[in-house]
Amino acid sequence: MTTEVLARVPLDAINEQAREARPGRTVLMVIAAVLFGLGWVTARAFSVLWLAVTWSWTAVRVGWESSHGPSRGKQLEAALELAEHWETVAKRLGA
Repeated sequence: MTTEVLARVPLDAINEQAREARPGRTVLMVIAAVLFGLGWVTARAFSVLWLAVTWSWTAVRVGWESSHGPSRGKQLEAALELAEHWETVAKRLGA
């Protein structure tokens, strides 16, 4: 039974492919894979860090605005949007 299993194994093809393997290329491929993985992990870590920083900054800004009111720039922006809204309403009414 063991002889039957061994007879089905393509030993010649395995030997041929093993002789064609280049150790230098294999080492370079392993190094490249490690560097690629390191770059991928670093990119993910920085994206999570960026999300955490921007989320925290926004939470602080929203908290500040809720206790102190919007900044003058935000107040001016809201007033300009309101004026623009009423101008479009007036144009629609024919004034």
